[in-house]
Amino acid sequence: MVPLGFDPIEEAGRQWRRHWGAGAVAPMMAVTSVMRVQQIWLARLNEILSPFNLTFARYEALMLLYLTRTGSLPLGKMGARLQVHPTSVTNLIDGLEAAEYVERVPHPDDRRTTLAAITPAGRQVAEAATETLNQSRFGTGRLPKSDLESMTEALKEVRRDAGDFDD
Repeated sequence: MVPLGFDPIEEAGRQWRRHWGAGAVAPMMAVTSVMRVQQIWLARLNEILSPFNLTFARYEALMLLYLTRTGSLPLGKMGARLQVHPTSVTNLIDGLEAAEYVERVPHPDDRRTTLAAITPAGRQVAEAATETLNQSRFGTGRLPKSDLESMTEALKEVRRDAGDFDD
């Protein structure tokens, strides 16, 4: 990535102020900044995870299975917990299955339900990938712990207001 010679969000803020007034600038700049940082962090995380044959989305699905009591979940429940469309869950599991990190197995009590189950290879890669992510501070760079905690709390309010979870 070649950096620009200026901050495009600051420039957008300047233009916003000129066209829509100072009151509209802070919300636009905050949202635009979060969206850009999401792109940057996702690219970093995908790069960190690529030696493990994982994307961040696949890593999240793998860790969901890794952290469950039984190591398996119905695909529908995975979609709800990951907050993604059923088609996305299918694609995630397809990729994890191709890497031999997950296998589809029939539900023992419900013939209509398919479970995704983590394999021993999936457990090993989940642990190794998590160690690498922890060492890289999940791609957060030089941000101090206090800034990360403040950011988490501020974004929690956005998530709460959107009905993302019940308190």
